[in-house]
Amino acid sequence: MKTKIWLSSPHLTGEEQKYVKEAFDTNWVAPLGPNVNGFEQELCEYTGAKACSALSSGTAAIHLALILLGIEEGDEVLCSSFTFSATANPIRYQKAIPVFVDSEKETWNMSPQLLEKAIKDRIAKGKKPKAIILVHLYGMPAKMNELMAIAKKYAIPVIEDAAEAIGATYQGKAMGTFGEMGIFSFNGNKIITTSGGGALVSDNRDYCDKATFLATQARDTAPHYQHSHIGYNYRMSNIVAGIGRGQLEVLDDRVEARRKNFDYYKKELAEISVISFVEEPDGFYSNRWLTTILTDSFKTREKIRLALEKENIESRPLWKPMHLQPVFKEFPGYIDGTSDDLFQRGLCLPSSSNLTEEDLQRVIHTIKVVFQ
Repeated sequence: MKTKIWLSSPHLTGEEQKYVKEAFDTNWVAPLGPNVNGFEQELCEYTGAKACSALSSGTAAIHLALILLGIEEGDEVLCSSFTFSATANPIRYQKAIPVFVDSEKETWNMSPQLLEKAIKDRIAKGKKPKAIILVHLYGMPAKMNELMAIAKKYAIPVIEDAAEAIGATYQGKAMGTFGEMGIFSFNGNKIITTSGGGALVSDNRDYCDKATFLATQARDTAPHYQHSHIGYNYRMSNIVAGIGRGQLEVLDDRVEARRKNFDYYKKELAEISVISFVEEPDGFYSNRWLTTILTDSFKTREKIRLALEKENIESRPLWKPMHLQPVFKEFPGYIDGTSDDLFQRGLCLPSSSNLTEEDLQRVIHTIKVVFQ
């Protein structure tokens, strides 16, 4: 069987081991320690955020962000529909109501027009949304000027799901630093990884301090174990943070490699008229976490996906929108068919930063054969 080409595999340098070794050598094998503190500080330096809380996952970060904004049972939270379920699941952890908002066609992210329509309609129904969770899909920034202007107009706080977008910028500013809080994921398939992990960042230090408190079982200051709040076991460990520190050192290199993958695919597949790519609008800088293509039909997409699968090459349809998911079918949505269409026709191609030219040529050749 041919060697597997993965969609998005971890890419370690070996430098991570010095931080992990230090954790072992100093016996800091706990959800606190110098690597956790160092990783938080370095994330702030990289993104420009003023404060950070390193956590066990991006999902945990979204959950804590909702708690910090006071989201409770029955509250409504506006949420991008075109995303992974981890964006929306924490809304339900709080027994709140997700209200899904469809995408616009240029960046595939939340539509400003539909966002404002949703807000107006929810207010007219007597239920003003308490928060907005918007996503920067596949590393492409959302239309932040328009979205933030709408959020400000109606005084609704924004949580940025930048799980896929570390290293991406909008008008020179890092994704995750526009809203009240931003979240990152360092899952094994992300552009940099800690194996599993996430972070919450904010310019409001109080949010991050409270997130860290809640993430460590909300233990009060006392000589004994005392708890005045419900807490969570959501803190990142010192070993995992060590991996993150080593990965953060090469983040810019990883972004460059992923952007080169995109450029390579775009150039080599230019002759196939039924395949198109998402371009960056002016002022948008995508980390190109995954290179995605849009075909002319579901049939074409499946032909490509199955041909790649036959060659032991992993690809994946674009996210199935949340409003189409069985678990969320009962919840309201402001949908115009954009993400439904993208899901039907779109495909994610192998995008690891450690792909060789031979790997890329295998993918290209397999796709071209479909059209011969």
